[in-house]
Amino acid sequence: MTTDSSLLSSELELQQQEELYQQLLLETMGKTQTENPESKVIRPQPGICVKTVSEPSKQKVFLNICQSNSVPPPPELSKEELVDLLQSEDPSGYRVPMSLGEPHAEIDNSSQGCTAYDVVINQEFFQRCQKDPLFQQFVILVSIEGLENKYNLELSRDWKVLKNRKFLGSVNDQNIRTKSRPVIQELEPQRSSTASSKRPEFTLLVEPSAGDPEYLIAEIKLPGVSSSRSLVLDVGEDRLVLSARPSLFLLDIFHPYLVDQDNSVAQYNSSAQILTVTMPVVSS
Repeated sequence: MTTDSSLLSSELELQQQEELYQQLLLETMGKTQTENPESKVIRPQPGICVKTVSEPSKQKVFLNICQSNSVPPPPELSKEELVDLLQSEDPSGYRVPMSLGEPHAEIDNSSQGCTAYDVVINQEFFQRCQKDPLFQQFVILVSIEGLENKYNLELSRDWKVLKNRKFLGSVNDQNIRTKSRPVIQELEPQRSSTASSKRPEFTLLVEPSAGDPEYLIAEIKLPGVSSSRSLVLDVGEDRLVLSARPSLFLLDIFHPYLVDQDNSVAQYNSSAQILTVTMPVVSS
């Protein structure tokens, strides 16, 4: 698939454009990982086991919410700020870093088949959630929403935390990111709060439209963003995270495809104010 490097920021010289283009996607798992590993395998510690059901089938689903200090903590949040966040129109502006594992088949106490998912969050944040029921409810809700987005599920909000079980099944290793850096690099990055960030309009396109997908293309509208220098893009195997600073936009989505991070590219059309991310599909 051809690309037009003229869509990059006009202030950049040709050489800088080429360098930016070559660095465009974060989270590479090939040569870059060999030279400078950005992921590692961890063995999380059990935390709590949450029982719910899938909709509309009413099949049992268990969430093993685990803990590890290898997962970064979320931004500091007071109980008052959490209450305000939950009452806001867009509570998704506050992100909780987590690793969402693959589903695994298990047998419950009634010798019935069920599905379990492992979710890993920061250990200190997990311990804080254990001390405050409101934070615990919040992290369970965020975990459910994350699994729904990643695996195209619908899970009941009528959940139950099991008292005498911390984990269903066996604790499995997980591969998590250890480093994060900008894809579309900022010249002068600055710290900002995501509380006022808006979710931008976006579309996901598959090429070709019929048959086996070869490319997943995300087109994200960013009105008011004049340059790619204010964008930070993180492309994972099945997740896309974009922020436009300061506090303009925040997009954090899962998609039902595994993509080739090494060969994905992103371009920003400053005239149309649209970011296009082209990701080769590995499997669906």
